[in-house]
Amino acid sequence: MARQQIEFVVESILFGSRWLLVPCYLGLIGAMGMVSLKFVQELVHYLPLVFSLGEDELILAVLSLVDLTLAGNLVLMVILSGYENTVSTFDIGEEHDRPAWLGKISFGGLKLKLIASMVAISGIHLLKFFMNIEHVSKDDLKWMVVLHLVFIVSGVLMALMDWIKEKSHLLVGH
Repeated sequence: MARQQIEFVVESILFGSRWLLVPCYLGLIGAMGMVSLKFVQELVHYLPLVFSLGEDELILAVLSLVDLTLAGNLVLMVILSGYENTVSTFDIGEEHDRPAWLGKISFGGLKLKLIASMVAISGIHLLKFFMNIEHVSKDDLKWMVVLHLVFIVSGVLMALMDWIKEKSHLLVGH
């Protein structure tokens, strides 16, 4: 009987430990706030310049804003999906405002979304380099392309591993 009580206490502590992640998610909300503030700073910086910017400069400014937005989306997905997958499901009442993906993204799906966002962000940075190529060293450009390709290959391999895992479950019958 004492063994069962000890086991129950240990399992309760282990299960309750998921709440230790809450400060991490709250910290990520702060990080998302930082991304939002940086977005506003960039927007305020470029708005008065819009008529004096060249086409390439304008595109680079817009890409910077898109880059920050993608980073914010990424942080939000990690916060909401991570919390719901590990800590507790959301009991927020009204379903009409709930994102369609919330509660449906597994850790595998979250990993794929993370790597896809990283590839998109890396692609934006690479495009910025190409648009400003006269001021970029060949060595820097080479490493940016290599890094981008590493992100792409990593994403493809993660998707392939998830696909293999899913197919193996179907073959085994689980």
